[in-house]
Amino acid sequence: MEFKDSIVVVTGGTRGIGRAVSLAFAREGATVFAAYLNNDEAARALIDESADLPGKISVLKADVSTSEGATGLINAAAGLSGHIDVLVNNAGIIRDCYLAMMSDDDWEAVIRSNINPLFHCCKWGVRKMMGRRRGSIVNISSISALIGTPGQANYAASKGAAISFTKSLAREAGPMGIRVNAVVAGMIATDMTAALKQDEVEKVVKGAALARIGTPGEVASVVLFLASERASYITGQSIVVDGGIV
Repeated sequence: MEFKDSIVVVTGGTRGIGRAVSLAFAREGATVFAAYLNNDEAARALIDESADLPGKISVLKADVSTSEGATGLINAAAGLSGHIDVLVNNAGIIRDCYLAMMSDDDWEAVIRSNINPLFHCCKWGVRKMMGRRRGSIVNISSISALIGTPGQANYAASKGAAISFTKSLAREAGPMGIRVNAVVAGMIATDMTAALKQDEVEKVVKGAALARIGTPGEVASVVLFLASERASYITGQSIVVDGGIV
């Protein structure tokens, strides 16, 4: 019950890594607000799965790539107490294609969906933390930002931006008692990974020190650590969770 009475916001919180993060916080007693874009079935399944957990999960349909969607989410989460304790930025998409053949729409959609939520959610999230001079933000990045992946120039650019964004915001928010870190995820068993070319996935996994794909729960455990008081002197860092790929 490490996060009992804590208010946690998770974007992209009903599927994949976000779903695992939402459930992990709820197991520790948190009140979780899991945002999602359009998959109502996944949202209902998450509510059903969390029914008997010590904490509570509420799902909110919000396009956090827009200011309106992000502010609505943050304000809803802070509605009763006026603050939030933890913000996990996990929302994102992939639209893979070699750069020479990539459409403007595929480039702009990935940049908009993966970077804009960082700006909007962190801007309003920090405002809901600074009054109490405490809080933790965890941004989900990817090893594509570190190693480069063919066909993912747009995705790698967006996830590299997440790491740089994390470092800058950590310096801004640190004097207010707010810590900002990133988790750099490797090949994790999610719907997003399943959509990739499986021969490319297998090639990357075989090159990992642990020679296996990771689970969303293994990423979630690191997110919880970074959000906890056990990580009270850690900020501006990017923790790689990849089984030894990088």
